Amino acid sequence: MPTEVSVEELKNLSGEKELGTSDWHRVEQKHIDLFADATGDHQWIHVDQEMAKQGPFGQTIAHGYMTLSLCAPFLADVLQIEGLSLALNYGLDRVRFPAPVPVGTRVRGRARVLTATGIPGGVQVVVRMTVDADGVEKPVCVADLVVRYYA
Repeated sequence: MPTEVSVEELKNLSGEKELGTSDWHRVEQKHIDLFADATGDHQWIHVDQEMAKQGPFGQTIAHGYMTLSLCAPFLADVLQIEGLSLALNYGLDRVRFPAPVPVGTRVRGRARVLTATGIPGGVQVVVRMTVDADGVEKPVCVADLVVRYYA
């Protein structure tokens, strides 16, 4: 169940408020290949299934930046904002990829608000998104997303 707030109420979420956990998303080879095509990153550990079997992970893995890009839909799963006219990705404060995402793995995001600060016309929110992969001990991505929400 997503957290539902107005743009103005976002300010009250400051102070490490847990927003919740997104739905699971399965990372398939076709998604990895499409990401490789979109970015031009065709490194063999991502796209060459035969060569990857002999590599350090025993199979292909998702790009770290592909995993990071899933944070946007994960955040949308857990935070619904009433009266929103515009949401802008303002940047990132910190990103780490502690573990790889093997092809075929399900991933989901856990979101926690670190800060929420009023800005002209809206609120700037820093959300710590921790992406977990089913069956993987460590998180596969931890990122502090900076998003600006405008009424």
